[in-house]
Amino acid sequence: MEESMRLQKYLAECAVASRRKSEELIKNGKVQVNGKIVTELVTKINPDTDIVEYNGKVIKPETQKVYILLNKPIGYVTTTKDQFKRDSVTDLVKIGKRLVPVGRLDMYTSGALILTNDGDFVYKVTHPKYEIEKTYIATVKGIIKDEDVEKLRRGVKIEDYTSKPAKVKILKTDTEKNISRIEITIHEGKNREVRKMCETIGYKVMALHRSKIAGIGVKDIPLGKWRYLTKTEVAKITKKH
Repeated sequence: MEESMRLQKYLAECAVASRRKSEELIKNGKVQVNGKIVTELVTKINPDTDIVEYNGKVIKPETQKVYILLNKPIGYVTTTKDQFKRDSVTDLVKIGKRLVPVGRLDMYTSGALILTNDGDFVYKVTHPKYEIEKTYIATVKGIIKDEDVEKLRRGVKIEDYTSKPAKVKILKTDTEKNISRIEITIHEGKNREVRKMCETIGYKVMALHRSKIAGIGVKDIPLGKWRYLTKTEVAKITKKH
């Protein structure tokens, strides 16, 4: 490990939280270094000599990195601690190690979610600059038009930003039920982005499932179950970075 590193990076390496979430923990006075609370994001520590505590416990990085692919069911949140005591995805993966979800899926979205204790991996998969593709299957109300698919492909205005161009194809339309099923592949991770993209062009999302991350799918994993990613799959996700 580096002789000195930013405190938020160290917290991520120890699988306390993602780097961005770790910054919030620091600013909120949740972290101590050598017995003193620190709140400055520029704080650097020496992992070999400094003692870092979170929630009153000394934290150290895991020496064995693990990468787990979960097929998340609806009804589970992707936070490690929830103020409303709701079921968390970490309740589904019990391996005796501190794991953090890589990115988020909202409570009502199912599908592919990676959990790991590798902070650098979390950073690479969640940061937009690395352009890791995520594929979603959305069931929407109404029969979607080709011109609306083109809007999604070009990018649509959502609140204070415009979505990046997406890969979109129609999988099925059902005139009797008045629904359409579409596949959308994006490489951003903004809050509820796929739902907002569809709603912006006039289609309410009835169901949403993330089928793949970086081309790795959960088709063969039952809902609520998980498996370890292979070394080849981990390399595939991070090979460009």
